[in-house]
Amino acid sequence: MFKEQHFVKSVYSLNQLPQHRLPEIVLCGRSNVGKSSFINSLFNRKDLAKTSSTPGKTRSINYYLIDNLFYIVDLPGYGYAKISIEERKKWGTVINEFFTKSGHIFLAFHLIDCRHNPTELDIQMNQLLKQKNIPYIFVLNKVDKIKQSERKKYFNQFKEFFPEAILDQNTIFYSAISKVGKKEITSLLYQSFYKKSN
Repeated sequence: MFKEQHFVKSVYSLNQLPQHRLPEIVLCGRSNVGKSSFINSLFNRKDLAKTSSTPGKTRSINYYLIDNLFYIVDLPGYGYAKISIEERKKWGTVINEFFTKSGHIFLAFHLIDCRHNPTELDIQMNQLLKQKNIPYIFVLNKVDKIKQSERKKYFNQFKEFFPEAILDQNTIFYSAISKVGKKEITSLLYQSFYKKSN
């Protein structure tokens, strides 16, 4: 499992989507939530996805091909204040159209920084996923930044925003550094794609 992964292309409009269509695992979340680090840690790579200290740098939909079975699709991060309102609207339109027209979305991983309560934009993203009938899993990222004893308290607060959240089912704590949650994500991908192909 996870034998071959490579970056395919950056997409700026929907007429640039890869011609070879496969199931898509979509990553969505705020700017600087750690989507690139999530990709690299999941596949034991340092440079598969380019990480940046500058939030909002990813302005394209980035496709990664995994073992010729599925794509990881990294959406532009939202909520970065230093880009123009016009640019933000453009991103929002592209993401909305992508969810509507892709036709190959298998699952969305909605990454949220577990050091902070979900923002209004996180809530809007969740509503969009529900509106488009896209299955999703909450990935509560950067869990290495909080004490283990604080996880339950955070999760209880999180459920106030998203009552449907069930820990270790549709909600997973994750850390690219300590690898918390990696086993659960890997198992999910195995059951979804690899078990069928063996």
